[in-house]
Amino acid sequence: MGILDRMVKWARIRSPWILHFNTGGCNACDIEVLAVLTPRFDVERFGILLKGSPRHADVLVVTGPVTRQVAKRLKRIYYQMPEPKFVMAVGACAVSGGVFRGAYNVHMGLDQVLPVDVYVPGCPPKPEAIIDGVVKLLKKLEEGG
Repeated sequence: MGILDRMVKWARIRSPWILHFNTGGCNACDIEVLAVLTPRFDVERFGILLKGSPRHADVLVVTGPVTRQVAKRLKRIYYQMPEPKFVMAVGACAVSGGVFRGAYNVHMGLDQVLPVDVYVPGCPPKPEAIIDGVVKLLKKLEEGG
């Protein structure tokens, strides 16, 4: 591994930029993800920034049940992200369909639509659990996975 590759890896680990996508539902997971970005938890000190464009994001954070209507949009956003890209499923609805599991228009989790790197279960998950999911993702990056 050359020096340039090591620098890129270092920068990627020190500054993961996220794109938050809320598919709907009760919005409790959405509120918890936004709470992580507030000064109380202050994840910006670790370089984690919320971006509004998939072209600038490294991590796609998905909350809510993945419906058939939103699956195409999620795929389009995922393919617009530059490589390497990672996906976090946050909350019971994104992980397994949650209370909407079994509905005719809901997929049984985000992994039915996109490859998921980190699962953060809970209804809604605490901000500490979301931060732990980001830390697990960073460890996965450090190991080269």
